[in-house]
Amino acid sequence: MISRFFQRKPKVAAPQAPAVSAGTVVWAIGDIHGRMDLLKPLMDAIEVDAAASSAGRKVVIFLGDYIDRGPDSRAVLRHLAELPTDGDIEWRFLKGNHEDAMLNFLEDGSTGPRWCEYGGDATLRSYGLRVPDMRHKPEAWAHVAADLRHRLTARERTFLEDLEMSAVVGDYFFAHAGARPGLPLTQQDPQDLMWIRRTFLESDVDFECVVVHGHTPTVEVYADRRRIGIDTKAYSSGRLSALRIEGAERAIIQTVPRPEGDHDPAAVVAAAVDRRALSSVP
Repeated sequence: MISRFFQRKPKVAAPQAPAVSAGTVVWAIGDIHGRMDLLKPLMDAIEVDAAASSAGRKVVIFLGDYIDRGPDSRAVLRHLAELPTDGDIEWRFLKGNHEDAMLNFLEDGSTGPRWCEYGGDATLRSYGLRVPDMRHKPEAWAHVAADLRHRLTARERTFLEDLEMSAVVGDYFFAHAGARPGLPLTQQDPQDLMWIRRTFLESDVDFECVVVHGHTPTVEVYADRRRIGIDTKAYSSGRLSALRIEGAERAIIQTVPRPEGDHDPAAVVAAAVDRRALSSVP
């Protein structure tokens, strides 16, 4: 009877750090927003890193928002749509709320005013189009939508229509905006995966995986035990971020402005690529 009170308590194992399986390396790229000048050096750095890696599986996941706000949405879409599918790198492309809005506009021109409120006008300009003078006329927007459908290449349109809602690699779940707390990650609503914000960000509820997302910009990459946010507002900050995961190790790779802080698009062509560790969090 007495011995029962003095038995050793079983040791509770410390929680393991989230990881991807051995032989796998993942790069996740945040919101690009038409900044081809930042995407090119970042992808060059990732491809050099991938070529030097002995990993058997190399995955690059784009978190969406390829278009709008920045100056060259068309070049970004064309570049991503033409990436080879037969190389060593597995390319994964997720759907952001801006791609959702563009696809809605292509089907229904009347959504144009709303789309242009958050950057669709920049995408139109990149395709040689502009907001109609009679912007209150639905028929004017219908003409612009028809012109945009005509100017999109078949490959660009297929790229937009085939975007994935989420991806899972190891202990990480990748989605554009985040996920709704309290629901299994396998049961998330696509609208939440593209658009959710405060409900996800302000919750303290854990998910089955660490959620890697963009959508909500921060000055620096944000990480806690339940989520990693890598949207660093590239279209205005000149800082495009990627998360690198191998095993339990995490690092940030960024295209950053020149040291003097010149954010002028012409100057960022010579942007530096910075890589540093992302500290583990409990």
